[in-house]
Amino acid sequence: MTDSNVVPKHPTKSPVAAGILSGFFPGTGALYNAQYSKGILYMVILAGLISMQDHGGQPFFALLLAGFYIFQIIDSVNSAKAINRVASGEAVPEGAAAVSAPLAVIPSPGNSIFWGALLMALGVIFLLGNFDVINYDRLWDFWPVIVIVIGIKMIAGYFSKKNA
Repeated sequence: MTDSNVVPKHPTKSPVAAGILSGFFPGTGALYNAQYSKGILYMVILAGLISMQDHGGQPFFALLLAGFYIFQIIDSVNSAKAINRVASGEAVPEGAAAVSAPLAVIPSPGNSIFWGALLMALGVIFLLGNFDVINYDRLWDFWPVIVIVIGIKMIAGYFSKKNA
């Protein structure tokens, strides 16, 4: 005789809780999702964006802070949903966040060291600015270079995938 009482699996992470935690303090939603590196990175980015608010008069910094704040809430909710999909054995749709059993983000094979190198370079520049080796006011005149570099990387990635 078989037991027909099947207990349904409950979601392992609550997207609502992840979103609320991220709303209270950026990075805590990722920590709730057991994405510790991402949570700490979000906290560091928040600290950097807040420290940039009193440098220069451009509204760009406030827009960056607001955009990051909204992004990390959405990312935490989507990550919790992806974790639940993986935990329930559901197939994860293509293009969705890749999450595995230990709840860590799996990098896609197409990733390069570009983002790590870019973050390290920005960190060095911000550190030099904090120690007055370089002038933040003058440095922020060149912020569009970051956008140009990312655009070049995206175009190079497109052509490398097309040729492969």
